[in-house]
Parts: sequence; structure tokens; C-alpha cells
Amino acid sequence: MNSIPVTPMIEEGDVAMPLAKPEVFDVIVIGGGQAGLSVGYHLQRTGVSFVILDAHSRIGDAWRQRWDSLRLFTPARFDGLDGMPFPAAPNYFPTKNEMADYLESYARRFKLPVHSGVRVQRVFKYGARFVVSTRAREYHAAQVVIAMGKYQRARAPAFAEELSRDIVQLHSSDYRNTRQLKPGGVLLAGAGNSGADLALETARAGHPTWLAGEKVGEVPFRPGSFIGRNILGPLVLGFVFHHVLTLRTPMGRKAQAGAITRAVPLIRVKSRDLKAAGVERVPRVVGVRDRLPLLADGRVLTVSNVIWSSGYHPGFEWLDLPVFENGAPRHRSGVVDTQPGLYFVGLPFLHAMSSSMIHGVGRDAARIAGEVAAQHRSARIATSVSNR
Repeated sequence: MNSIPVTPMIEEGDVAMPLAKPEVFDVIVIGGGQAGLSVGYHLQRTGVSFVILDAHSRIGDAWRQRWDSLRLFTPARFDGLDGMPFPAAPNYFPTKNEMADYLESYARRFKLPVHSGVRVQRVFKYGARFVVSTRAREYHAAQVVIAMGKYQRARAPAFAEELSRDIVQLHSSDYRNTRQLKPGGVLLAGAGNSGADLALETARAGHPTWLAGEKVGEVPFRPGSFIGRNILGPLVLGFVFHHVLTLRTPMGRKAQAGAITRAVPLIRVKSRDLKAAGVERVPRVVGVRDRLPLLADGRVLTVSNVIWSSGYHPGFEWLDLPVFENGAPRHRSGVVDTQPGLYFVGLPFLHAMSSSMIHGVGRDAARIAGEVAAQHRSARIATSVSNR
């Protein structure tokens, strides 16, 4: 196998220092959330050597760093990963911190090799190896699993910089609670689930609140209601999303196209909740006038705070491989045929509607771990034959 001839350097003050010696594994998993931990659980059963790299300082921090009042939309019976049910009553809706602590306990229980605080800067191919570059060291492997969603980097419009500096601006990923806000009005720019949840919270805290964006529709019942517990859960999440809407069925393939482009309807917060709290629905924000938010109908809103609930960039700029088409990675249910040894887990509708959901990621992880093990065995056989 080829070795990389150049020893990379990092800058420490005025002194250039070499990177630590590369660590070599059979497989590198990038991402230590529910997708990465699921992959790790199944890789342990294949006998390959692997490591899980996670940019956060602590397992579960991707959940801890969301707003304080967040609860999962799915009940506990759908919130456990393979091998370890979520420790709560089946119809209980966990908080974000409870989900974070569960993931940390999961990694500890199965002794998963997570390297925390390691942010990947580049992934590229050198000979037969993938090279995963971080600030302090490189990791080399024959196979790489990218185990994360496509919501990695907060997105806000370029014109946000033109707003008055007196206006507090936050992305929903940075919002924790209303103590971050100034007295006065709040504009939620983006009318999906996050925007609606936060609009309801700021309005109930006494802030005049506007929710900007097109209506996305809503689920006609609440997750915790009788219908939600007995229909949304077992029938929709457990059966339809997991077994019917998959890439194996014509209905699933049609649903995939819509799922990628269509906004998710409101799940917990309903239009009547927003109206009762005094939230005013307005058209989307299209620009800035007089250093204030400008709406599509020409109105200008005088507000003290803007929370951008405007989505995310995929955040795969560090993947230096020709695997993208129209900004999205090309794959076959997570297998990248054009780059043997490269896989994805955790992307929306990777294989089924449930692929990016906690209860669905385990099946994809098991399948990809099987692909990894099969390729590893093939490579060992090929090496053994060539050495005879």
C-alpha cells in the first residue's frame, strides 16, 4: 500500500511542527451522533478496526446545544438505538438533554471508540487509502463512513448583514431561550417546525412576535394525543415510514423526491396555537430597507430581534472527492459506487423515510456495516492471493 511521502505541518505560534503520526484503521466513521454510534455498534460485530470522529467535545452535544425547551417529536419507544431501548415510558417525549445523555450512555455501554473534539478538515484519496485530515493528525483507512445529516452549517441570507446593529440576530441553532433577546418585537424568519416552536415560545414570554414564511401545512393531530400515540407512532413511523416508503417501492421512490424538496408540515405546534398566543403570520423576508427587515408584501417590520429559522447548508465542503451532483452526494442507499469504500448514513431518505430518524437509522447502519465487512473480507482475500 502506498504511503504519503510528505509530512504535513501545523503552525504553533512562530514554530512549524509536524503533525502526529497518522493513525491507521480499517474504517473511519465521521460523526458521533445517533448515526455514527449506530454504525459503530454494528461495526463492532464485524471484527474490523475502526474509530468514530466527532467534532463536539462531548457525545450528545449536538442535542445539548439546541434550544432549552426542545422535546423530541417521537415518543421514547421510537428513540432507542439497536441494543439499548430508551430508558423511559413508551409514550414519553424526551427532552433534548435526555436524548444527549442517552447517546453518551450508549457509547459508554458498548465501549465505542469515539474521539471527541476532532473536527475533520479534509477527506481525500491517496492510492488505495482514504486520508482524513484534522488539525492535529491524520487518520488513514481503506473505508470511510460519513455518518451525519445534511444540516451541518447554519444558513442565513446575505442581506442579514445589512440589518441594524441594534437588532439582535440569532440563527435557531444558536438560540437557547428568551434571555438572549432584547425587550421588544421578535421576527422568526422561516415558518417550519423550528420557527413555529420558537415563535410560540417568544410570544408566550411577552414579545410581540411575527412568523415569516409560507405556510407548510400541519399534522391534524398532536403527537401525544390518542391518535398520535396509536396511529402516528405504530402505523406511520413504525410501518409506513420504515417499510412502505423505501427505495424498494414505487411509492417510496416517488416520496423521496418530494421529501427532499418539500417542507415538513408542523408537527407539535398548530396554527391555532400561534393565533391564540398572538403570533402574526407574515410573508417571507426578502431584504432590508432602512436597516429593517423587508417583507415580500413591501412591509417593513420594526423589531428588536430576528431569529433566522432558515435552514442549513449540508456542510460537506471538507469532502474532497467527486461524489456530488447538484450539491448532493450521489449514492445508492448509502453506498457510493463511484468511490468504493465510501458510504453515507443519516441522510434524509437515504433508503427510507425513516433513515434520518432515530428509530430508522439502525437498519441503515447495519446494512452499511455489512457492506464494509464484505469489502474488508474481499480485500483480505485479494491480498492473500497476491502474496502466494
